[in-house]
Amino acid sequence: MKNLKIAILYQANNPPLVDGIYKPMKPGGYSDSGADIAFALYKDSFPIITPVKFPNITVDMDWVFPDTEEGINHAINKGAELLWLNTVLYKGHPIEKFFSKNIGFIGQCPNRVDRYDNKIITNELLKDNGIPVPDFLLLNEVKKINLNFNFSYPILLKPVRGRGSQGVIKIDSGKELCECLQQNQKTYSKDHSFYIEKYLSGKELTITVMPPGKYRFGNQYKIMSDYWSLPPVRRFNHINGIVPYNGTVAVVKNSEVLNKDEIKNKKIKELFSHCEKAASLVKAKAPIRIDCRSDENSDYYLFDLNMKPNMTGNVRPHRKNQISLTGIAAQSIGWAYQDLLFNMMNQYWYANK
Repeated sequence: MKNLKIAILYQANNPPLVDGIYKPMKPGGYSDSGADIAFALYKDSFPIITPVKFPNITVDMDWVFPDTEEGINHAINKGAELLWLNTVLYKGHPIEKFFSKNIGFIGQCPNRVDRYDNKIITNELLKDNGIPVPDFLLLNEVKKINLNFNFSYPILLKPVRGRGSQGVIKIDSGKELCECLQQNQKTYSKDHSFYIEKYLSGKELTITVMPPGKYRFGNQYKIMSDYWSLPPVRRFNHINGIVPYNGTVAVVKNSEVLNKDEIKNKKIKELFSHCEKAASLVKAKAPIRIDCRSDENSDYYLFDLNMKPNMTGNVRPHRKNQISLTGIAAQSIGWAYQDLLFNMMNQYWYANK
């Protein structure tokens, strides 16, 4: 793998509507984390393909290719043999046109991301397989809403296809719910569908689950035959019950890894098992991030399965405070950002083999 030439893709355009539902696009389309990845690999002497001959360390677009057909062809024509899918994928994504070629991929399968980006589909899958998720329901057109839930306020209002905590609102009353729906119905969906979830008042943890494969720990390699978890990251300093979007508050400001004694707790071990089972159900080919929260009885529930975790890294001088939740967890097992990337690369796959 060391000699395979690598190109990093970023999200160039808004994803298409799926069943009339819109998924918001991150400004820059993950070009910032893509540039972090490319620069880190370049510094680690991996053969990185870039759009320009001499990329500027502070210019994100110098390091990454757009995930359009034209952009992907550009990367391949420059010699790319591995494509890092640091972008939002969906069924029919331009990358699928290259699955018949002898190109390796780092990231998820587009059709699985397309399916499990939908919170309703994902939570129903988890619930049907005995994995605890908060009570939830889908509200259709605002004028047809029935405000009699089988769970009480406060609740969370979320986009059906969201991104992190962006667009998530804690609601304390029926009146407040109606007002929020009226204000936000045009933002995330054209069919006026909204995801309602029971609010859990306990501790919030984020767990990154890695796929089976060969991993390097220090100077040794280990075969992980099944999905496995990095240590949980505790989230704190919530605002009105919700962790601020990481584009507003860097995760280093409100996140820390559980200590070894906390990880030994029986309920945390059960949570590991649930998260790893969830990763298996969605057949993840790359790390996924699962956000979890406990109730008043300290029982944990999985409330957000993210097929595309953020992969920012603190490797460029002007981004020293930028690291992802997965990166924080990886550091606790002795992996620097470059080690995390190396182990992600080691799980590359071919669509035609």
